[in-house]
Amino acid sequence: MTFSICVHETYETPDGTAHERFGVAVTTRLPGVGTLCPFVSENGAVATQSLVNVDLGRRGLEYIDDGLAVADALEALLNADDGAPERQLHGVDADGTFAFSGEECMGWFGHREEDHFTVAGNLLTGEAVIDATADAYADAAVHETTDSATGPNAVTDDTETEPLAKRLIDALAAGHDEGGDKREDLAVQSAAVVVASTEDHDMTPPYNDLRVDATETPIADLQATYDLAMDGYRDTLARYEDAYEADSLAETDE
Repeated sequence: MTFSICVHETYETPDGTAHERFGVAVTTRLPGVGTLCPFVSENGAVATQSLVNVDLGRRGLEYIDDGLAVADALEALLNADDGAPERQLHGVDADGTFAFSGEECMGWFGHREEDHFTVAGNLLTGEAVIDATADAYADAAVHETTDSATGPNAVTDDTETEPLAKRLIDALAAGHDEGGDKREDLAVQSAAVVVASTEDHDMTPPYNDLRVDATETPIADLQATYDLAMDGYRDTLARYEDAYEADSLAETDE
């Protein structure tokens, strides 16, 4: 199941409230990857791929939501999985990361584990795909730290950043440009991005959960879908924001 990235960010809203957000982006040369690989909540993010076992993603996220550390949760599931040598499983929570590539995954396969994100892939053209994805995200990452509060990726009240979903799609694009999935004989592809955070919204941003299930140009189509979702979100807020805040259609004329 091609390549994916899981990330964790901390940030502050303009009122000074601290928040956590998590995201997964994934693409593959098969249809419907968004139904199989990405699992996200306001407590963590998990991606399951290669010989996919959806239970690893679903149950892994449930364990994280119950308070188990990501490494403990995913290691426990792999230890009980007879198919572990053919799996790839990686993820993040608020305190750590975990990445696993079974020795029987198909090459090129591998993963990269950094402080606040993980990248993994299999059946790729080479390691450059993973590195390009990781580097593209790292260059745009947001993560507030006590020892680098004014660094290039720090969150401050006057810092403007792209939404995480947009930055994750851009990271996929970087990996895709390096060759991506090597199975060029498979024309039908897919891509997905999912983001969750502890921040409350009157209207949940639709660009935080997008899928392109069957196309020959998954990254370009996901980018276009994101742009349309963003435009629609802005238009909807402009017309219905008062109604959402009041939870009443009486606050709008249409």
